[in-house]
Amino acid sequence: MAQFTYSRLSHLLRTSGNKLSVSRTGTEVKPGPACRVQFTRCQRSVDSKALQERQKQQMAKGLPKQKPVVGVKQVIVVASGKGGVGKSTTAVNLALGLLANDPLKTVGLLDADVYGPSIPKLMNLKGNPELSDNNLMIPLVNYGVPCMSMGFLVDDAAPIVWRGLMVMSAIERLLRQVDWGSLDYLVVDMPPGTGDVQLSISQNVPVAGAVIVSTPQDIALLDARRGAEMFKKVHVPVLGLVQNMSVFQCPNCNHQTHIFGSDGARQLADTLGVKLLGDVPLHLNIRETSDRGTPVVVSSPDSPEAEAYRNVASAVVQRLQEVNT
Repeated sequence: MAQFTYSRLSHLLRTSGNKLSVSRTGTEVKPGPACRVQFTRCQRSVDSKALQERQKQQMAKGLPKQKPVVGVKQVIVVASGKGGVGKSTTAVNLALGLLANDPLKTVGLLDADVYGPSIPKLMNLKGNPELSDNNLMIPLVNYGVPCMSMGFLVDDAAPIVWRGLMVMSAIERLLRQVDWGSLDYLVVDMPPGTGDVQLSISQNVPVAGAVIVSTPQDIALLDARRGAEMFKKVHVPVLGLVQNMSVFQCPNCNHQTHIFGSDGARQLADTLGVKLLGDVPLHLNIRETSDRGTPVVVSSPDSPEAEAYRNVASAVVQRLQEVNT
């Protein structure tokens, strides 16, 4: 790869050098000082545009070709600009919400956070995946959702100390060396930030859409905006924003308090020109059920909190239909 990049760069530099020499020889004709300056400026502008176009073509050649995940119809990534905003909890309940809204659909869940996998805890799953006859890993299943995570392959307390290339290789295996069966949706719980994993998945897999999770807090919204802009740059449709921990309701007096601010994600969605997929409250029931490995959508299906996640799931399906048409 290094040699390939170096040769491409050398080619661009040689091309740039040749065009600059043509520009200099063109100015040897002496119709007058003003004409020479104007001609040189026009030539440089043409050369710059040609160079930019050539660079785009060379970059496009170097990008990996997207290959669909075998058996998966649509891939939905759940991302956030920073950690601690409830992204993994949202991803789990989104997957279960998709299944609850339409039991005829099949939904899978991939934990792409190699360094800090949360899906095993949230889905109450332990153990190592078995291998199929085709030497593919068989996902662990709970609540009707097949799941795959690096947490299934290492001990709970074992730190994963890997460099970027090893992480990319692990993500590729978790995606493609797994017997997913036939899935209508594969929900991918992305790591926080805008780094290698986000770029690798976006460039290697045809992603149907991205869901951005944020709290209404200003500092979280700054990073959420960066995440949304990153997906736009790599041509992944941003389905919308989920405003998590939007309001806290006192269980004793029912008074509502906007601990992290009010409607920040809604305002950001308007600024970005995307949809607000829904509000999820800051509720003790969500935290307790997540810690027990019994997500609120399946453990308290009639609660307002579960309804909030099902509404988000419905909005995601609607946005996918709009994007596909």
